[in-house]
Amino acid sequence: MASLASNFLGIKSPNPFWLASAPPTDKEYNVRRAFEAGWGGVVWKTLGLDPHIVNVNGPRYGAVWGADRRLLGLNNIELITDRPLEVNLQEIKSVKRDYPDRAMIVSLMVPCEEDPWEFILKQVEDTGADGVELNFGCPHGMSERGMGSAVGQVPEYIEMVTRWAKAHTRMPVIVKLTPNITDIRKPAQAAKDGGADAVSLINTINSITSVNLDLFAPEPTIDGKGAHGGYCGPAVKPIALNMVAEIARSPELQGLPISGIGGVTTWRDAAEFMALGAGNVQVCTAAMTYGFKIVQEMISGLSQYMDDKGFSSVDQIVGRAVPNCSDWQHLNLNYIAKARINEDLCIKCGRCYAACEDTSHQAIAVSKDRVFSVKDDECVACNLCVNVCPVENCITMEQLPAGAVDDRTGQVVEPEYANWTTHPNNPAAKAAE
Repeated sequence: MASLASNFLGIKSPNPFWLASAPPTDKEYNVRRAFEAGWGGVVWKTLGLDPHIVNVNGPRYGAVWGADRRLLGLNNIELITDRPLEVNLQEIKSVKRDYPDRAMIVSLMVPCEEDPWEFILKQVEDTGADGVELNFGCPHGMSERGMGSAVGQVPEYIEMVTRWAKAHTRMPVIVKLTPNITDIRKPAQAAKDGGADAVSLINTINSITSVNLDLFAPEPTIDGKGAHGGYCGPAVKPIALNMVAEIARSPELQGLPISGIGGVTTWRDAAEFMALGAGNVQVCTAAMTYGFKIVQEMISGLSQYMDDKGFSSVDQIVGRAVPNCSDWQHLNLNYIAKARINEDLCIKCGRCYAACEDTSHQAIAVSKDRVFSVKDDECVACNLCVNVCPVENCITMEQLPAGAVDDRTGQVVEPEYANWTTHPNNPAAKAAE
């Protein structure tokens, strides 16, 4: 049986599933329940030194749902912990003592001055915690006070504070990055230059999820007004995957460990993050939606997948997809495929036809008895039909072998060219000849 044991920065845990810094990790009661449910580690909700943190006593979350009321995303306006620092520290120490085999990371956020960082790092180190995560990502509330994403959007600040942290603790330092930036590689490089042991990403995305059209105020609404918050959940996963991959495949950032965050709900989500370079994953919204025991499905699913693939360690997944994550100009322009419709599975809903006829390439025909077929001479293999079809595997894409004739262009399918630079249709390549 495959082992899910994780060793991230020398921090060992029985599996790579950690709870992210968020409401589920705000106090001892929650974290003990999480560890009993099977989570490999937690990142304790962000601690600070400001004794005047006051959260709203009203709605803290906005939501985006799918048609079946499945929660796709949460927008939260909650701040860092509003519980006394000494209470949090004592609880961290107590939990770590009773669960020595679980990862205990503490999230931190204090002003951009060296003395506060030196002070709080010493306090956390005394708890026996395994590491710290510098919260440079929170996009609301704290950023207005010069912390959170206000730091994470300025590479110079990231490098400076990371250096302070590394100077004042022997614990591993993880830098949590904000996605509210143009190029994620720049803050990651700053973290690396500052000596960070790893980066974690993504933190939440600046958002307003909805507007109350009776009160004319953003949701969640507090006494007639609303504010932007941080967006998380399954809807942000594609953004998170891309940013993780950007760091993992950057030559300048090679070797920088990554903790992947953003919409992890299933074992498959976790495996995708790890395949793109994440050494482990952090989870929040899924636990808030389904409870802590969802980790048991993640554990069993990932274990089964690894057994099926013949993997003995999660390390064999990490980074496996990075070499295949390319830029557009390196894609094989001689690859030709066509859509194929399985008539036995087709429920004759017509969605493929409507989508292709109205918005794509008019490559699907329909007979009088509603049998749908692909016109190879028009099909460009865009796979829109695959994505709108409600029946899984009813429509698939079939690659044409080298030497076959593309009915759309009349051209013979050529062997693969390395990239667009050497492709014979590239004007620059023709000029070079």
